[in-house]
Amino acid sequence: MFDLAALEAAASLVHAHMPPTPQYPWPLLATRAGCEVWVKHENHTPTGAFKIRGGLVFMERLKRERPHCPGIVSATRGNHGQSLAYAGARFGVPVTIVVPRGNSVEKNAAMRAFGADLIEHGRDFDEAREHAEALAAERGLEFAPSFAPDLVKGVATYALELFRAAPPLDAVYVPIGLGSGICGLIMARDLLGLSTEIVGVQSDRANAYARSLAAGHVVPTSSADTRADGMATRIPDAGAFEIIRRGAARIVEVTDDAVAQAIRIYWTDTHNLAEGAGAAPLAALMQERDRMRGRRAGVILCGGNIDLALFRSWVLA
Repeated sequence: MFDLAALEAAASLVHAHMPPTPQYPWPLLATRAGCEVWVKHENHTPTGAFKIRGGLVFMERLKRERPHCPGIVSATRGNHGQSLAYAGARFGVPVTIVVPRGNSVEKNAAMRAFGADLIEHGRDFDEAREHAEALAAERGLEFAPSFAPDLVKGVATYALELFRAAPPLDAVYVPIGLGSGICGLIMARDLLGLSTEIVGVQSDRANAYARSLAAGHVVPTSSADTRADGMATRIPDAGAFEIIRRGAARIVEVTDDAVAQAIRIYWTDTHNLAEGAGAAPLAALMQERDRMRGRRAGVILCGGNIDLALFRSWVLA
């Protein structure tokens, strides 16, 4: 998909718009987990999530290759849409975003604030995606998928930062939505010649990739009913699945209750607010603490964009 030189060039592009995010070893997390824990703070980007990296790389190439592109359209539960809206404003490309009905109120507001034209359609991400594809054909817009080489290369820049800044990691836990984050980690690890295990994390209520890995082929699910909206996908991307199948050590499934507890732990132990998908890797590490005892783990806090109402009803309940 790309080589190390291309990944480093993508990092230079990303860093022209935002500084590298920090990675810290938090001692209270280490006490809880029984191992050294390095947190990659993608909640510290200008959009509060890792997706901004892919949006910048995608939009820079689009503007360079199609300077007169009339605009793009995409579907999201929030962070991907924010990244495209943010990048679109910087490269002068109009952005239309389709979200499912009942989507995060605060993520919707953020996308509009970054300049996106927002449309609500469908009961979940996959129905919103189908509508976005139809709009692309109808309006002559570029469809921006949630998984594509530009996006993987962009988000892989956080993995490059993490692997070069932290000491050698035995394992890194990363949430899986459609797959750009975990695929970026796998590719960066391989390009750097490291032996770090990459552990995917899914909700037990949205476990299409876990089922697919067990079956050896793509297995869609009929629902993705989790409060961790960043992981709420029903239909795996075939390309992402192949990278995960070849490069991930395993996929750990976590409950919504475990994710809520991880959000509380992040707040009490680090005073960082995590959204559901952002806290899921810590929930998985806590679930595997016997396996990881005495070792060194990385966890990707991929975003902190959780609605206040959801935080109150889910995390503080």
